[in-house]
Amino acid sequence: MSDSQPDGAGDGVAVDFGDDGLVPAVAQDADSGEVLMLAYVTEEALARTRETGRAHYYSRSRDELWEKGATSGHTQEVREVRVDCDADTLLYLVDQTGGACHTGHRSCFYRTVDGEHVGERVFDPDAVYE
Repeated sequence: MSDSQPDGAGDGVAVDFGDDGLVPAVAQDADSGEVLMLAYVTEEALARTRETGRAHYYSRSRDELWEKGATSGHTQEVREVRVDCDADTLLYLVDQTGGACHTGHRSCFYRTVDGEHVGERVFDPDAVYE
């Protein structure tokens, strides 16, 4: 048995936020493994996620930090945050309440590249985002 620790053990992993200060974060259902969405995270968003246990992201279009579900009620409780081998991508293992996608679908990946609808719609976005 080796005395060495695996990469990232101990003090934690230094996430590489790059020149623009953003890293992609994949949200995955912690139980089913379903990929729910991809969004971007700043250092502040990651810190808020870790502090609160709720997923926080950075909106590039609105240029602001946002908490998933703050408007819709479709929240993501984060069980674990993982970082990839290059420390430049995050994986949020979450318990999703309602749908993850603003279109009303459980997952943002609800259609194939050929346009086939393969996902489940779980809420009416017009009723939620009036």
